[in-house]
Amino acid sequence: MIPPLLAIGAIGGLFSGLFGIGGGIVMVPLLMTWARFDQRRASATSLFAIIAPAVLSASLYGSRGQIDILAAAIIAVGAIVGTPVGALVLRRISLVWLKWLFIAGLVAAALRLVLVVPDRDGALDYGVATVAGLIALGLAMGLLAGLLGIGGGIVAVPVLVALFGVGDLLAKGTSLLAMIPGALAGTVPNLRAGLVRWQEALPMGGAAALTSLGGVWLAFLIPPAVSGWLFAALLGVVIVQMALRPAPPRG
Repeated sequence: MIPPLLAIGAIGGLFSGLFGIGGGIVMVPLLMTWARFDQRRASATSLFAIIAPAVLSASLYGSRGQIDILAAAIIAVGAIVGTPVGALVLRRISLVWLKWLFIAGLVAAALRLVLVVPDRDGALDYGVATVAGLIALGLAMGLLAGLLGIGGGIVAVPVLVALFGVGDLLAKGTSLLAMIPGALAGTVPNLRAGLVRWQEALPMGGAAALTSLGGVWLAFLIPPAVSGWLFAALLGVVIVQMALRPAPPRG
């Protein structure tokens, strides 16, 4: 069992450091396919395993001045608030429509990343609209994470780049820092519920932490235009996964 867990962690960590994402979009399906985990156990184990690489990767981005701490804090608060709010609202709306609206948003983000080269030096210009937008981004991340099992960097990075004009590296570092509180908050109840086993999660987390170093190194090495194409390709994989996955029933 250990070899596939190490391989899954290594892949997830590399993607986390390179793209500024949590890695669940990669690790969960691999855990279900290679390690025969069920959906709940795979999600819980992935959430735990990604904490160490997220902390390490965020530290590396921060050491190069590629984290906006205030933006990460605002997004994290919005995400934490958005999860329970979303659980209440989503019982009363069509999940099918929401899923396809989200897919449309991802398609638009992917096209924006491909057609417009991000300014690597772009930064946030704070004002009322910016703060409100960051809160809305966090709320959307929490809502979508609760509904569709997707969120974190896969949402934050393209939105920060495409809508806020943030450089790709700054977006990735900020995204990684913003997702840590939510991962910790979600892991505590998962541990209490027995969905995470240490002997499975620790090897994954260790392998992910090591390969996240290489991911961050590649992120700084790859030109912004190439980074945009690679992230757009990742969004394409996510779009296909979501399109093929049936929307969950209402509460």
